Amino acid sequence: MPSLNKAIIIGNVGSDPEMRFTPNGKPVISFSVATNWVYTAPDGERKQETEWFNVVAWNKLAEQCNQFLAKGRLVYAEGRIHTRTWEGQDGQSHHRTEVIANRVIFLDRKVLTSSPGGVEDMGAAELGPDDIPF
Repeated sequence: MPSLNKAIIIGNVGSDPEMRFTPNGKPVISFSVATNWVYTAPDGERKQETEWFNVVAWNKLAEQCNQFLAKGRLVYAEGRIHTRTWEGQDGQSHHRTEVIANRVIFLDRKVLTSSPGGVEDMGAAELGPDDIPF
């Protein structure tokens, strides 16, 4: 039976990304992305809700994100949803749901680099309806 685990997020980077390396030397980066949902409440008041997502990228994609991402940048991140579970030093169980990115597109500057399944840097003014993958 086929299944699908795919997430697409477009939003602003919440803080400067954090680059690390595994003991084997593999680069990994994590950053948060905020998305906003604006709606009108039943009483006619306009409201906005912000949802935060944790995004993780590995290897060359991590290095490219480290080079181009910064707090406030508009970004498209695509990947799969993964929940990590670990036990803290205090013995408590912790959970964290993340988007493991396999594609990142920078949406707020001119095109700098493009690699299939990797990082693309596109200007929002240059983005057309055919460029959005959904």
